[in-house]
Amino acid sequence: MKSMRETYDTRVAKGTLARDAAQEAVLPEFERIRAGLAEPRRQGLLRRKTPLPKGLYLWGGVGRGKSMLMDMFIESVDVPKRRVHFHAFMQEMHAGLHAARARGEADALVPVAAEVAKSVRLLAFDEMQITDITDAMIVGRLFTALLDAGVVVVTTSNRAPDNLYENGLNRQLFLPFIALVKERMVVHEMAGPTDYRQNRLTGARTWFTPLNAANQAEIEAVWQDLTAGQGARHEITVNKRAVEIPAFHNGVARASFFDLCGRPLGPADYLALAEAVRLLIVENVPQLGRNNFNEAKRFVTLIDALYEARVRLVVSAAADPEYLYVEGEGSFEFERTASRLREMQSEGWGEER
Repeated sequence: MKSMRETYDTRVAKGTLARDAAQEAVLPEFERIRAGLAEPRRQGLLRRKTPLPKGLYLWGGVGRGKSMLMDMFIESVDVPKRRVHFHAFMQEMHAGLHAARARGEADALVPVAAEVAKSVRLLAFDEMQITDITDAMIVGRLFTALLDAGVVVVTTSNRAPDNLYENGLNRQLFLPFIALVKERMVVHEMAGPTDYRQNRLTGARTWFTPLNAANQAEIEAVWQDLTAGQGARHEITVNKRAVEIPAFHNGVARASFFDLCGRPLGPADYLALAEAVRLLIVENVPQLGRNNFNEAKRFVTLIDALYEARVRLVVSAAADPEYLYVEGEGSFEFERTASRLREMQSEGWGEER
């Protein structure tokens, strides 16, 4: 198989990738792991075990190309592997722990970790972010068991290891996991100045009206361009409740108006959503008025949260912002929301986040 450098240079030569110093700086780390995993696993009484390559914790701002490099890396590795969003993986682990406890296992984590280690040599996570205490309390022992079993772990994150589970409940119990990451993985900051995802929206439409097939196709094209269609269902935990996002990939989220405003969500939910995403696509915003007053109020709260967090917004709606809520109780107050929606469409919005 080609090395990471060869693959990267080939894509640059074809024009499908722009050369980027921050991306190039991390190529040796990915190549180190790729080459190490390609070595035969010598083991036995008369043979020394092949040392495992250290894993990689790649962190940096949104849109720097972390997921693109992870894609390239995964394609280059020919060993049993799995790539999964970190939050989805932890949900699986909790389900496994619950089943193991129901079977009466003395230490439920042991068989759960062993099952993972049996199936893969490489475990690649997208977007490691720990906000839930139930994750924080098991992740240290889980990763220790996986690493001890010979699983190589590679992960991306928007946060430095020291900032994981920041201000979390009983955080002192989580600190050994941070020490484990620093000891057994290479920590590399990807500090390039260019947000490529942001650039893809520069000068592009972000508000699509009316609600018709042509504009739906435009929204789909934006989603495909930003995520390559890789979005999966995602949950954010807010006060021990799960708030579902129908599609999410590397800081880009997609949901319908009903998903976000047709359910009894509140300010805390929208604030958590605004913190978790860098760009949100909201589809099928209807005409607002007295017939959907409660949903309209939630929409105002959602926009306020996104505005304050400087989240990029792409919307398909029944009308332009100024004509979305023109009569009925709350229409006067909506003028402020319409003004914010217009501002959020301006070029450069959200770049300072």
